[in-house]
Amino acid sequence: MRRVTLRPGRDGPVRAGHPWIFSRAIAGGMEGAEPGEPVVVCAAGGQFVAAGYCHPTTTIAVRVLTLEDEPVGGALVARRVAAALALRRTHLPAGLTAYRVVNGEGDGLPGMVADRYGDFVVIQLLTAGAARLGAAFADALEAELAPRGIFERSEGAVRAEEGVAGTRGGVRGEAPPARLVIDEDGCRFLVDVEHGQKTGFFLDQRLARGRVRALADGKRVLNAFAYTGGFGIAAALGGATHVTSIDTSRPALALAEAAWAENGLAPERATWTCGDVFDVLREGRERFDLIVLDPPPFIRRRRDVVPGLRGYRDVNLQAFRRLEPGGLLVTASCSQHLSRHDFREVVASAAADAGRPPTVIAEWGHGPDHPVALAHREGEYLKVLLLRA
Repeated sequence: MRRVTLRPGRDGPVRAGHPWIFSRAIAGGMEGAEPGEPVVVCAAGGQFVAAGYCHPTTTIAVRVLTLEDEPVGGALVARRVAAALALRRTHLPAGLTAYRVVNGEGDGLPGMVADRYGDFVVIQLLTAGAARLGAAFADALEAELAPRGIFERSEGAVRAEEGVAGTRGGVRGEAPPARLVIDEDGCRFLVDVEHGQKTGFFLDQRLARGRVRALADGKRVLNAFAYTGGFGIAAALGGATHVTSIDTSRPALALAEAAWAENGLAPERATWTCGDVFDVLREGRERFDLIVLDPPPFIRRRRDVVPGLRGYRDVNLQAFRRLEPGGLLVTASCSQHLSRHDFREVVASAAADAGRPPTVIAEWGHGPDHPVALAHREGEYLKVLLLRA
C-alpha cells in the first residue's frame, strides 16, 4: 500500500484512537494518490502508526481502519462486521430486529453504515474509500446476517465533496418492498428504505421512543418534526389521550398515519398537520402535557452555527410556550457541530425567554447500536434532554 508520512508530533491522536488524519498533519506521500486508495501511515521517524484509506484533496486526508500493520481489504472488513454484530448481540434486547449493524468510525469502518430492518439491510458508503470496499462490506453482511436483500443508499454532502456520485439501488438479493414493517419493543413502524430520510427510519432514537412511551399515559402529546410517526405511535401505545403530529412532508405523514392504523390505534386519537413546525407552534394556542422536538440538523456545517443556534432557540422557545404547567419536553439535536454543552445553553436561553425555567430530568444520546470511539468527539452527534417546565 501507499506510504504516507506524518509531520513530527502528529501521530499522538491517531495512536489514541482518533480515526481521522487531517491534511495539515501530512508531510508527504499523497502525491498522485487516488481517492479512497489504501495507505500505510508512518510517523515522522518512519515507524508504523496506522492503515486506512486516503483522499488527496479533502480536509480529512486519511481515515483510519486499523492500528495493526495489516492490509486494508476484505479480511479486515469481515472482522470488523463480525465484531460489530457481537457487540450488538451483547448489548441490545433479545429479539430486536431493527437496529444499526455498523456505525462507521464507531465500529472501525469509517464511511460505512449498515442498518437492519428485519430481513433486509440498508447500507451507506459515504466516502470514496468506503465505496472501494463496498463489495467486501456487502460480502461480510451477507455472510453474517443472510438477509433477503441488501439495498444501498449512498448519497450526501461528504460523498459529493469526495467526487463520488450518489447511488441508490439493490446490491444483493431481493429488492425491499415499498413499505417494510418493523417491530420495536411492541411498536410497529413502516419504513420506506428507498425514499425515506437516512436509511428510511431514525433508529438512533429508539431509547427516546421508549422514554416517551413510558411517560405518555393520560397526556396530550405533540410530536413535532413527526416524520413517519415513531414518537407519536410510541406515545399512543403508552396511553396518550391524543397525539398531534406535525411535519412538512405529506408522504411521511401518510406513512405515519398508515403505521398508526397498523398498530390498531383509533383514528380519533390523532391529528395530522402538514406544515412548518415553527409556524404551527407560533400561531397555535393549544397546550400540551408532553412535547417531542426531534428536528433535522440545523447545523450541517461549521459555518451554519449562528443561524442554526437561532433555529434551536426559536423552536424550543415556542415549545415551552405551548407546554402546560409541569409539562414535559423531550428535545433533541442531531447536529454534529453542536456540542452537548452548547445545546443545553441554547435550550436554557429559550426557556428563560419563555419564562419557563426547566428542570433536567434525564439526558442521553446514542444507544449501544451507535457506538462512538472515545477519542472521536465528532462522532457523538445525538443529544437528547428530558425537561420539566
